[in-house]
Amino acid sequence: MNLIIDIGNNSTKYFLFNGDDIILRGRRSGVSLDFIEEYATQFDIDKTIVSSVIELKEKQREQIMGACSNVTWFDGSTPMPIKIDYRTPHTLGTDRMAAAIGAMAKAPGRDLLIIDAGTAITIDFVDKAGHFKGGNISPGVKMRLTALHKLTDRLPLVNKEGETPSLGYDTETAIRSGVIRGICHEIEGYIAETKGKYPEVLVFLTGGDEKTLNNNIKSRIFADRFLVAKGLNIILENLS
Repeated sequence: MNLIIDIGNNSTKYFLFNGDDIILRGRRSGVSLDFIEEYATQFDIDKTIVSSVIELKEKQREQIMGACSNVTWFDGSTPMPIKIDYRTPHTLGTDRMAAAIGAMAKAPGRDLLIIDAGTAITIDFVDKAGHFKGGNISPGVKMRLTALHKLTDRLPLVNKEGETPSLGYDTETAIRSGVIRGICHEIEGYIAETKGKYPEVLVFLTGGDEKTLNNNIKSRIFADRFLVAKGLNIILENLS
């Protein structure tokens, strides 16, 4: 079995794969690795891959190495079934590469637009020849809601859960609709622009806010919340 550890800006996600199937999964706030020893003791883990968008402390690395054997620290130098055309591959987020690989596995030989809606929203394009051409980054749902509250005197901090009418009928719905519907219009614009150049492009949506946005996007998309984890598992399998 493979242990997948995906460390983001605000949480740590972990998955246990048996082949292509997710057997167990979990999530911790921040960089919390308290699950590792339990998993290592309870399950027969063959390989582990760690993807992190933040710089891990030496103590955290030692904790992983102490509990797991055959650990791969995923970065731009790791062998991957994708060609990176990004001008600065060393700055490209590992989550973006993994999501692209996960999407390629689902639709090989197709032009792909991959939208990862997490702390930040990334929109990346992979052509049918398997070249990662690049993409854009913008603030995610929580970041936008927080910025509206912190950078103004009177706007409240609004939860993302709730009604999103086309026109807000009070300050709370005006903020929530403005953020969530605004992001969806942003995504729809990228989809329309990409389809103008690549009519047969397939669109994948993943990330923690996948469900929040999916209900408000009109274009046809393929939603898979665990695209990054699946891509990391593919990378790990290809190393053997």
